[in-house]
Amino acid sequence: MSSNYLFDSFVIFLYFITIAQLLNGGVHGGALPLTQSNIDITLASNELVVINFYANWCKFSNILQPIFDEAADKVKETFPESGRVIFAKVDCDKETVISSRFHITKYPTLKVIRNGQPAKREYRGDRSVDSFVKFVEKQLEDPIKEFTLLSHIHTIDKKARVVIGYFPEKDMKEYHILRRVASNLKEDCQFHIGFGEVVRPMHPPGIPVVVFRPDHATPEIEHESYNGSLSVYDELHAWLTDKCIPLVREITFENAEELTEEGLPFLILFHKPDDIHTIKLYKEIVMQELVSEKQNINFLTADGERFAHPLHHLGKTQDDLPVIAIDSFRHMYLFPKTSDMSEPGKLKQFILDLYSGKLHREFHFGPDNGAPLEIVQLQIASSGVPAIGDNKQSTTPPESSFIKLAPSKNRYTLLRDEL
Repeated sequence: MSSNYLFDSFVIFLYFITIAQLLNGGVHGGALPLTQSNIDITLASNELVVINFYANWCKFSNILQPIFDEAADKVKETFPESGRVIFAKVDCDKETVISSRFHITKYPTLKVIRNGQPAKREYRGDRSVDSFVKFVEKQLEDPIKEFTLLSHIHTIDKKARVVIGYFPEKDMKEYHILRRVASNLKEDCQFHIGFGEVVRPMHPPGIPVVVFRPDHATPEIEHESYNGSLSVYDELHAWLTDKCIPLVREITFENAEELTEEGLPFLILFHKPDDIHTIKLYKEIVMQELVSEKQNINFLTADGERFAHPLHHLGKTQDDLPVIAIDSFRHMYLFPKTSDMSEPGKLKQFILDLYSGKLHREFHFGPDNGAPLEIVQLQIASSGVPAIGDNKQSTTPPESSFIKLAPSKNRYTLLRDEL
């Protein structure tokens, strides 16, 4: 046997050992260190990757690191199959290109990558080993629910955005592509699928069909079928992303931090939990008049009972619902009369007055040049400050409530604060 043959065999052996280490978290345990040389193969080779972006000088990073490494070992033990899930970490001082690629603005940041694509939500749960393992278990659950009777479609939650698939059989390329898309969007849409004889009347022979059904508070009445190729992942993912992530979103305590971190002011409809009519009307107006502003402002709805504190901050109670307000992350401004949002251009002018500074000026000093007052006159009784327009003294608009739900300085090192 030639020495060249032995050398080549040894090289091949080392290659496969290296690949195995990349896919299974390395030899020494803990999270897999990512570098420019291994990040792409790691993301492409695993269904789920959780990445800890850290800096050695950051105290919060140092607190998290042993917990994250222990969680990585526990997850590896729980899900030993190669290519299923891996915990990884990036030293952002050394790997500046990777840090820039993922737009890291705070340490530590925990990014979630599904099927090679970053999830729009970071990990923001408890930083404990058990919580990380439960998070992974939840992420790896089948994102698609199968129905066995066509009548089951009518029992699907009408408050949810839903994707319904009608497939001749499960062993189809198109189904596996839809399942990959569903794993990325399962937090935004419900996915339900039927197979074979159960759904035979719902699609042409041998041809699968995918339908999007909006929630009951969305203006679209008709269901919409996907007309592109179900064999092309990128096309289906783009179409369903547009459908599942609406222009108007609901803010909750669970997603408030990520919405705040986007850095855009909020236009919020505070509503009673069962006030479907006002939510639908608000969504219609936003879609008809305010799409051009979507890069500049977040359009949100909020349960006025759950978010009673911001209402109180504005001088309002649940008896005043529905209420519309802007939170600029500096101050909050009330839309004078919620029913006026139906008047064409009224809500858009409210937003434009924020951009121009008019809302702030009028709150301080009354109407500009004697123009009709566009914002509500607030009487802060406890401070004895007169209402706007009294011309006795200036007032200060309520401070932002939602900025308090932004990433905490007690949990992160915020890079923007150090510049």
